[in-house]
Amino acid sequence: MSKQQQNWKDRLGTVYSTNPDFNYQTDDDDEVETLPNEKQILHIQKDNKLRKGKIVTIVSNFIGKTEDLETLAKLLKTKCGVGGSSKDGEIIIQGDLRTKIKEILEKESFKTKLR
Repeated sequence: MSKQQQNWKDRLGTVYSTNPDFNYQTDDDDEVETLPNEKQILHIQKDNKLRKGKIVTIVSNFIGKTEDLETLAKLLKTKCGVGGSSKDGEIIIQGDLRTKIKEILEKESFKTKLR
């Protein structure tokens, strides 16, 4: 069984082809390579909109793969001792920890801007 047949879930919603030479191609977007830490400028801001008054710190403007974003989010969460999440190129950390996050990111050689 070929790899193409094994990944049948990737082909859901497509029409069957009787052509034996048919090569199914997905239109998955290739992720952008992660820039070196020195070339990234991360924006740090405080936010409480749509969070029932709870304050969070948002780190945005990360350019790179989602796995690298999740690694950075895990580092920030463990160093700050709080919860959070990462999605859509943003890291959300619970609480107003802008100055602490700025120090951590600068030690990791990121450039930062407070908003």
